[in-house]
Amino acid sequence: MNSILEVEGVAAGYGELPVLEGITLEVGRKEIISVVGANGAGKTTLLLTISGHLRARHGKVRLNGNDVTALPAHEAAAMGLVMVPEGGRLFPFMTVMENLQLGAYHSAARTRMDQTMEEVLTLFPILADRREQLAGRLSGGERQMCAVARALMALPKLLMLDEPSLGLAPIIVDKVFEMLGKLVESKGLSVLLVEQNVGNALRLAKRGYVIEQGHILKSGRGQDLLNDPDVQRSYLGL
Repeated sequence: MNSILEVEGVAAGYGELPVLEGITLEVGRKEIISVVGANGAGKTTLLLTISGHLRARHGKVRLNGNDVTALPAHEAAAMGLVMVPEGGRLFPFMTVMENLQLGAYHSAARTRMDQTMEEVLTLFPILADRREQLAGRLSGGERQMCAVARALMALPKLLMLDEPSLGLAPIIVDKVFEMLGKLVESKGLSVLLVEQNVGNALRLAKRGYVIEQGHILKSGRGQDLLNDPDVQRSYLGL
């Protein structure tokens, strides 16, 4: 596989508490990969470790073949490894436009900011309509779109999303997942998606990984995992 991201034997945790043990996975170019599992399984810790917010204790993280394991988050993001945190974490008392501008914080992104802004507002016309509105007054779905759009301003090569469906109504969840599929098609992005919404995440993904207690329990094609009796019983209530 022509991989954009390779995670090899990664272990990480907080203080004396180990969370991840020997995680190995990869993301291909223009591929959506889902990592699913129960709350507390280690999904967010995995994204924080890949993105440089949390230092790996063991193992390697490579982006485009380059070792980024020890890079701080802002340097990893400048190389194209961009994360949308759980809840989006917009600045509520700043406008939509101001939040988007903050996404273009590294030099390459600032140079292309006007062009990228035009592309982003074309992708998300609702944000163009709301550009002068305070981000804190957006609906849940609009906040998630704004968070993704802000990440796009950083010119990601790999976009990582932590629980983008959290707290959203089912009809909005469907729209968010549809948006992610269109992003891969229109911008050629690679996406690493962490989700508790196992059904939607595996239907969207080409491949998936099931994480449990800090270990990869299963991996395979998204549809194959959806059809797996253990996954159905443990995560889909079937």
